[in-house]
Amino acid sequence: MQNVKTVGLIAKANVEASEKWVPKIVTWLRRRGFQLRMDSVTAGYLHEPGGLPTSEVAEGCELVMSLGGDGTLLATTRVVHHRDVLIFPVNLGRLGFLSAIPPDQVMEELDCVMRGEFRESRRRLLRAELWRGTQQVSHYDALNDVVVTNSSLARMVEFDLRVDDSHMCGYKADGVIISTPTGSTAYSLSAGGPIIYPTVECFCLTPICPHILTNRPVVVPDSSTLELTLNSRNDSVWLTIDGQVGQMLEVGDRIVCGLSPKTVRLVAPPQMHFFDVLRDKLKWGEG
Repeated sequence: MQNVKTVGLIAKANVEASEKWVPKIVTWLRRRGFQLRMDSVTAGYLHEPGGLPTSEVAEGCELVMSLGGDGTLLATTRVVHHRDVLIFPVNLGRLGFLSAIPPDQVMEELDCVMRGEFRESRRRLLRAELWRGTQQVSHYDALNDVVVTNSSLARMVEFDLRVDDSHMCGYKADGVIISTPTGSTAYSLSAGGPIIYPTVECFCLTPICPHILTNRPVVVPDSSTLELTLNSRNDSVWLTIDGQVGQMLEVGDRIVCGLSPKTVRLVAPPQMHFFDVLRDKLKWGEG
């Protein structure tokens, strides 16, 4: 990627490691003549005035750096997925399944990217459309998951789920997670869902604490159309996208999910593969 001229930076606020590493990364980039576009949080770590709204950082950039954890990467994805921009995910947080590049390797990996010596991991997105009667109210693209859950204490959600032309089942549960392979290591994993290799072309349906214990996670092809109809009559059921944005649902609302036409491009270090990340983050193989 020798044609990189402008780099965007989006950082998470109040991260102790960022106080040390963000200035070092910015200094490295400026010394090499890159034009920078940064959000206000990044500017704050540099003790510089200004900074752009996060939604404007990616404009004109060939590369955008996500400085934080997986939540920061999800926020970065929301502002770049409609552009053909490469995301460089730096892990300044704790877990970091997606933000797998540690800060002490950032400059080395950036050098590799600028020379074109890197792997690109292209992640498929999940499109969710909210229909109320015959009207489409909104639509979203998710990197990790689409979640329907109840915000009230001890109240179950009732809904029906169809896969293509087939009625799959009626659920009574705390909620349901529809995840991509990328999102299989997020909320779905905590709810008992399987770990799915990122390039597998599928979605995973994971009920959250189902009333019927035989309701288990189900994996379907990502060519499928999933339609979830809300039957609950309480006023506290929410649709949430990647744990970051969403809206309240009404009885009879339909969430129609399928494969998004958009993808996200992530830098993947040549020496770091999916199972390396799993062993590191999940402590596999430790006695």
